[in-house]
Amino acid sequence: MACRKLFVLVLACVWMSVPESTARAAEPFRLSAPQDLTDSGFLKYLLPRFSLKTNTRIELVVPDDPAEVRFSQDATGTPVFEGLDRIWYVTAEQETPGTKKFLDWLASDVGRRTIDGFPANDGIAFTAAAPVAKDVDDGLIAGDAGKGEKLAVIHCGRCHRVNEATRMAGIGSTPSFAILRTLADWKPRFEAFFVLNPHPSFTQIEDVSEPFDETRPPPIVPVEMTLDDLDAILAFVSRIPPADLGAPLQYQ
Repeated sequence: MACRKLFVLVLACVWMSVPESTARAAEPFRLSAPQDLTDSGFLKYLLPRFSLKTNTRIELVVPDDPAEVRFSQDATGTPVFEGLDRIWYVTAEQETPGTKKFLDWLASDVGRRTIDGFPANDGIAFTAAAPVAKDVDDGLIAGDAGKGEKLAVIHCGRCHRVNEATRMAGIGSTPSFAILRTLADWKPRFEAFFVLNPHPSFTQIEDVSEPFDETRPPPIVPVEMTLDDLDAILAFVSRIPPADLGAPLQYQ
């Protein structure tokens, strides 16, 4: 028992003696930069601060050498800073833990403040580029929503409450479009409504649906539309606010 305690104590001492940053260290990577950017002294200021923060070593190479990350004026990359009368972009040729840390750091508040903190020498100054706006998925589907609303009233208003104007129409046991919009899978439901019961018995989508069985005619006047019509209806439905169903029931 005493030997085991001694072993655990020694192991703990060894672990505590290892710097915390060692466990977080990423593989070194090569960074390519044009000569004028290197000569400006900006990278000598910037790179050591990143390496000190993340314990990740960067090897600076010339543009023709292989590299995992590149600074250039190529606008296909991500803009990161301005200086020497131009905008500089960064491109990751290969994604590794180290390169991902570097790109994330450049775009972070800390990285941007570090860039802005470069002490201007001989009139040479660098500033962080404006943050790149991220695309936000607002859930809207492209299409003619106005046309889609009219088609939905004509084809779907027989059973569903489609909009405010049809709030007194439809079948009471059939969910309104606003209620259907509360479902997590509302989009695939609408996209494939014509194969979900009871719709196949009376719905025809041009060039998609099979003709009705002559021995089993539709029970009501058929709903006939094209895929373009369906796209317009989807555009309309995507703009309907989901119904407020109140807070979930609480059980005690």
